[in-house]
Amino acid sequence: MTILEKLQRIQLELKAPKSQFNSFGKYKYRSAEDILEGIKPFEEKYSVLFKISDTLQEVAGKVFVHSEAKVIDLEVTDRESSISSTAQAIIDFDAKGMQMPQRTGAASSYSKKYSLGNLLLLDDTKDSDDSNTHGEPKPKLKLGSEEYKTVKKTLAEGKCTMAYVKTRYVLSEEIEKSLV
Repeated sequence: MTILEKLQRIQLELKAPKSQFNSFGKYKYRSAEDILEGIKPFEEKYSVLFKISDTLQEVAGKVFVHSEAKVIDLEVTDRESSISSTAQAIIDFDAKGMQMPQRTGAASSYSKKYSLGNLLLLDDTKDSDDSNTHGEPKPKLKLGSEEYKTVKKTLAEGKCTMAYVKTRYVLSEEIEKSLV
């Protein structure tokens, strides 16, 4: 069996459910660790090795993590027989509530997740209902409310962006400034 055939079988057989839950956005997602756990049994079954590597790169003054996910055929010994896929994630040096290693680690995890997802053909879109308001207006975020506290905490931890918050809530100028 060639490396292409092995990868195709792994893509067809892999079950990597979205077992994580984002309580702010109220959606399920999968992490890089979930994907890695799902592919481990295939290494022995198909005599392959999965390898992931990260490098830091700078383009136009922006630093990002470049990840490569690779599947290597261990039955080919005279040359390397592999297939790889890459992804990148910019490191947000302005993320509040995170130390520098956490910011780099978050970008690395994100980049790895997408390089693995690209290699294994994993669909990482949210359910369409997640962003569909069904004709209902977005709620207005109120200062001091439980939703406000959750949004502020989630932003500070780098678990979402202001752009995402704006898709979920109507924000006054005062509220927006208080969240940053």
